[in-house]
Amino acid sequence: MPHRLRRALGLIAVAFVGFLILSGPAQVPALAQDLDALRASGAVGERFDGYLVARDGSAQGFVDQVNAKRRQIYQQRAASQGVGADQVGMVYAKEILGDAPAGTWFQKPDGSWAQK
Repeated sequence: MPHRLRRALGLIAVAFVGFLILSGPAQVPALAQDLDALRASGAVGERFDGYLVARDGSAQGFVDQVNAKRRQIYQQRAASQGVGADQVGMVYAKEILGDAPAGTWFQKPDGSWAQK
């Protein structure tokens, strides 16, 4: 993995944690719990590009909220590192895959789904 992408990934992780902390202490656990619960139920899945996908229409609002936050982080990191936001998202997706609980659904680039 190129040094710039590794560095971008580290900065993304720090920025994401910082964003969650600045969002308010009550929102951090709630967001994580909601995401884990929706992953466990199969209502949401993770995509190869670092974004969530609503597998159940009832989760679309939550997915839009999380993806907006992720998009902002990816764009900021991409600008500061001189790489594309898509590249940053794909690097971050690998971290998400590693950290996601067993049973989480992941959508591959070809559109197929696999469960962790």
